[in-house]
Amino acid sequence: MTRLSGKIAIVTGSGGGIGRAIAERFAVEGAHVWVTDINGETAEEAVRHIKSKGGAATAMLVDVSKGQDTTALLRNVEKAHGYADILVNNAGILVRGEIRQLSDSDWAKLREVNLDAILRLSRDGLPLLRKSKAPSIINISSIMANRGLRPLAAYTATKGAITALTKGLAVEYAPFNVRVNSVAPGYVETGITDRLLKLPPVKKALIDKTPMGRLGRPEDMTGAAVFFASDDSLYCTGSELAVDGGMSAGL
Repeated sequence: MTRLSGKIAIVTGSGGGIGRAIAERFAVEGAHVWVTDINGETAEEAVRHIKSKGGAATAMLVDVSKGQDTTALLRNVEKAHGYADILVNNAGILVRGEIRQLSDSDWAKLREVNLDAILRLSRDGLPLLRKSKAPSIINISSIMANRGLRPLAAYTATKGAITALTKGLAVEYAPFNVRVNSVAPGYVETGITDRLLKLPPVKKALIDKTPMGRLGRPEDMTGAAVFFASDDSLYCTGSELAVDGGMSAGL
């Protein structure tokens, strides 16, 4: 599998969960992957694993909520390669709580990580991406982007904004030949959902609402990411692909 042979990919929040699975799959497909995470140790460990399998990767500690970190990331990629082919905006956080109890600082943090970072990297990374023959931006949204979910209204608001931003960027960046698409996972068993899924009644209810009869795994998300990153999707931009075992079809 070498659908991404020779491509340079940046995957944020890829020290674990969905981001790591995407980074590992990209490496298998032939890309040189920049594994970035707020936890430098997990990023380094992911890179060691990729290299042990014969892949190419570089680790970097990046807090996407900080402009100086994202600027440094793009600068390092430019120094190393001169361009980037793929940007996967995966980093995200989850803040649980009713809106009436949400602090301004929690709301600000959600925006900074889940939304502002995507805008900043997509804006500041455009010069690098324009040097690619087939550049692609992939934003990780959620099937909850267009649904109310208690007590996650603030979280779902940021995911809905990602969906809207993806479509806006797709139109704005089309003249530059930069495709912008999004992947919308359903419930995936990762660290971000661990607390919720440890409650047996909740986990059972979610599985019961999933036609395929199981929750998602990080590796289930990688095929959609590879599709949008590869030449297989050269005529796709502004698209969102739900990867949720059929949950959104049944809601």
